[in-house]
Amino acid sequence: MKILMVDVDGVLIHGRPSDGLPLFTYLQRDLGLQLDVLQEAFFKTYWRDIVTGRDALEPRLVEVLGTIAPHLSARTLIDYWLENDSRLDHTLLDDLAALRAEGTQMFLATNQEHLRAGYLMEKLGLSARFDGIFYSAALGYQKPAAEFFQLATEKVGIAADEIGFIDDVEANIAAARQFGWKAKQWTSGMRLQDAIAAFSA
Repeated sequence: MKILMVDVDGVLIHGRPSDGLPLFTYLQRDLGLQLDVLQEAFFKTYWRDIVTGRDALEPRLVEVLGTIAPHLSARTLIDYWLENDSRLDHTLLDDLAALRAEGTQMFLATNQEHLRAGYLMEKLGLSARFDGIFYSAALGYQKPAAEFFQLATEKVGIAADEIGFIDDVEANIAAARQFGWKAKQWTSGMRLQDAIAAFSA
C-alpha cells in the first residue's frame, strides 16, 4: 500500500468538539431553527447538488433561510455548522502520522462541499497532516459513485490496488473494493493497525 485514503465524518471527525453529539443536536435552542424544517427545506431539496459542486452552499442557504428562518443569517448558520462538526479523533491522527512518517502518502477522501473542505484543511489544520484531499464537490461525484474512486485514482497516478481506504459507510467500502482499492469499514473502537492488517487478510 503506497497511499491511504481516509474518510472524514464518522472516521476522523465525530460531531461536536465538546461532547461528540451530532452537530445540530441543539440547533433549535441555540439558533431558533428546527432541524426537521431545515432538513425538509434545505438538505432534502438542495444538498445533492451542493455536495457534488453543482450548486453553492451560502447563496442557496441565504434563499432558504429567508423563508424558514428570516432571523438567522446564512453565515451564522455556516459558522455554527463548521464549529460543531469538528471533533477530531486524535488517536487516529497520531496513528496516521506514524504511518505517514514511514512513507505512506495520506489523502482525505470525503463527501464535502467546498466551504467545509477548506475549513477541514485550513482551520482544523489537516493540510499539515495529509498530502491532499479528494472531495465530492471538487470531483463532481460523491461516494459511493464509481467515478469518485476513478477520479481519485487517476489524480494520484498509481494502480488502484496500491491504495488503502477506511470509511464508516458499508456502501462506500463495497464501491472502493469494486474499483480495486483495499478497503476496510471503520467501526467505533477500531485501531488503524487493525484496519491495515485487514487489507491483506
